[in-house]
Amino acid sequence: MRIYVGNLANDVTGEDLRDAFSAHGEVASADVISDRYTGQSRGFGFVEMRDSESGQKAIRDLDGREIKGRQVKVNEARPRTESRGFSGGGGGGGGGRGGRW
Repeated sequence: MRIYVGNLANDVTGEDLRDAFSAHGEVASADVISDRYTGQSRGFGFVEMRDSESGQKAIRDLDGREIKGRQVKVNEARPRTESRGFSGGGGGGGGGRGGRW
């Protein structure tokens, strides 16, 4: 089961998430998402639990709890959507300028 963890402090690591969630069951992976350009935390991460039952227990027990001084938001991760970014066509070109410059 994939779990979203939001409102993370900037210094929270994947290991911190693994420690917090491992009390509720076997953790397959725990990652904090970082900005690709700066390398800084984006304030959220994902934990993959081995089974759904332990994942649901972790969500119930950890939602609203503090990890490194911040109250975190924990819920089941939504599936990724295919569309990322803007959709639709580009804008039209500008017209001529009237009058003098």
